[in-house]
Amino acid sequence: MSLTPEQRRLRAQIAAHAMWANCDDPVVHTAPAREAAQKRFERLVDPEGTLAPEERARRAEHARKAHFKRLALASSKARAARAAARRGGEAA
Repeated sequence: MSLTPEQRRLRAQIAAHAMWANCDDPVVHTAPAREAAQKRFERLVDPEGTLAPEERARRAEHARKAHFKRLALASSKARAARAAARRGGEAA
């Protein structure tokens, strides 16, 4: 029997809560993911690895901020589109 999307979401939430309930130090637990993300942005701004470490870090931080601002803009547009669709649906 396959699960519905809602059931899959609930199963994932249960797993996440169970994992965090058994985690002694969330900061240590998530450190590898943060490091991998930082390295991704460093490779994005300096694929050849020629920049000084301080400059690479500075540029990577700006690339990271730009990435999250793009996500925020996309989210804002999606929320506005959903709101407009609701208003259009109510008027019809």
